[in-house]
Amino acid sequence: MTALRIEGLTVARGERTVVADVSLDLEAGELVCLVGPNGAGKSTLVSAVAGTLPVASGRVELAGESIAGLSTIQQAQRRAVLPQEHTIGFTFTCGEVVEMARHAWARTDKRHEDEEAVAAAMTACDVTDFRRRSFASLSGGERGRVALARVLAQGTPILILDEPTAAMDPHYQEQVMAIVRGQVDEGAAALVVVHDLNLAAAYSDRVAVLAPDDHGTGRLVAVGVPRETLTAERVTEVYGLPMRTHDIDGQHVVLPRRDRD
Repeated sequence: MTALRIEGLTVARGERTVVADVSLDLEAGELVCLVGPNGAGKSTLVSAVAGTLPVASGRVELAGESIAGLSTIQQAQRRAVLPQEHTIGFTFTCGEVVEMARHAWARTDKRHEDEEAVAAAMTACDVTDFRRRSFASLSGGERGRVALARVLAQGTPILILDEPTAAMDPHYQEQVMAIVRGQVDEGAAALVVVHDLNLAAAYSDRVAVLAPDDHGTGRLVAVGVPRETLTAERVTEVYGLPMRTHDIDGQHVVLPRRDRD
């Protein structure tokens, strides 16, 4: 089933068109990583897909229905969003931050699942010990893990994650991507922005490459399985840096070409 459909999406900020004519479908049980250089419009695109940023044209569907026709609560019951910035006002504890995710189900039968959902999400993200700590007291990587726990506790079939591994060491980068992969293997659809091309190659079913055109407008230039999409030629062109690819223990690996005398 098509969980998330993006059709001809164009987003502008003031006079500038940031992304244009983006079309992409995600099926249930599929993880798509969105990659591209800084300034390509990745965060703008996912904000528009999440319904938090108005679009100039195009259409986004969540589980077959246009996002434009869904209330805020209906959207929150279908998709959970992890923004790039993890800022929470006031002095909320980490437990309270994760509990906020359950608001979407407050007037439904699923409200009885709140405690279990929060506990399971915090355990999965290894943040149970943070439950009574102030969210503001955490490091950037720790905040990211609590924010991911909030997303998981929301219990939606669609995940939209903007740089979930930012500010994390390799151990937690791998842990986070494995958690997301596990959610997808259980039937969720996930659109995940990552900068690390090797994380994208290792965990995604497909990779979508967003790159700026000659006018600086982000456009989708390739979508496909990692090995066929993250080629040395394509990533060299997109990132403006000589790159090479290797097969190491059956994994597709992308590295900068560092020629030294």
